[in-house]
Amino acid sequence: MDLAIFLIQCLNSLQYGLLLFLVASGLTLIFGIMGVINLAHGSFYMIGAYMAFALAPVVGATFGGGFFATMFVGVVLAVILGYVLEWAFYSYLYEREHLQQVLMTYGLILVFEELRSLIVGDDVHGVKAPEILAGTIALGDTMTYPVYRLFISGVCLLLALGMYIVFTRTRLGMMIRAGSTNREMVQSLGIDIQFLYRVVFAAGVAIAVLAGMVAAPVSSVYPNMGGQVLIICFVVVVIGGIGSIRGALLAALLIGFVDTFGKVLLPQAAGVLVYVLMALILLWKPDGLFKAG
Repeated sequence: MDLAIFLIQCLNSLQYGLLLFLVASGLTLIFGIMGVINLAHGSFYMIGAYMAFALAPVVGATFGGGFFATMFVGVVLAVILGYVLEWAFYSYLYEREHLQQVLMTYGLILVFEELRSLIVGDDVHGVKAPEILAGTIALGDTMTYPVYRLFISGVCLLLALGMYIVFTRTRLGMMIRAGSTNREMVQSLGIDIQFLYRVVFAAGVAIAVLAGMVAAPVSSVYPNMGGQVLIICFVVVVIGGIGSIRGALLAALLIGFVDTFGKVLLPQAAGVLVYVLMALILLWKPDGLFKAG
């Protein structure tokens, strides 16, 4: 493996890992802070990808916008969707057993898949990257790397930094962390924990939708894509530690590295390497790399 190919694989590992973090961070927020096993989280990623495909003509015709305007409209719609779903369904799950949470959120997967089929059909679709990001940069004499993949990494890093600041430097972050530790005490202090949970859930949905929209130009848009990403995101959450944002970031980067280089160096075993990594880490640290926070 020469230097240019090694550098490309490192960049691919970083981009894939950061994209995983973007999806898994929303899952670890909902799972770790609200205590809800949300199997439908992968569906929000799928919704984002289909938004990138289906909203672009509408946004372009209505506002004269392109890819970035579509992303903005999609995130706004995702926040509204998350708020409504928490109010209508998830707010009844906090005191329920995990089995009931699993059954209801699995039911939502079926609903979202059927709606997807009715609205946009079952075909595979491509989404064009914005023209400003459609180029490549040279890596050596013969190798190039897509600018759009670097854009994905940049977006994920900015959001990771934003989440870190919100959770560690703001009053909202303090209330969210306190609510995840002792809900009754936070309520006794006059904080509307129900509204706080709705904000957290809406943010988690918006992050997953944004991840799907950003990933659509490099992964295509196809049925059941949410189920594939959900499994690997649960692996990220378990390795990183339930409720830990920094744990999710480190775990996603580790998985990105192992998966990307595994497909190059050990293609026949690549499918199991991520789960071997999870098993080894859990043998070392059964609760994951970090505690919630």
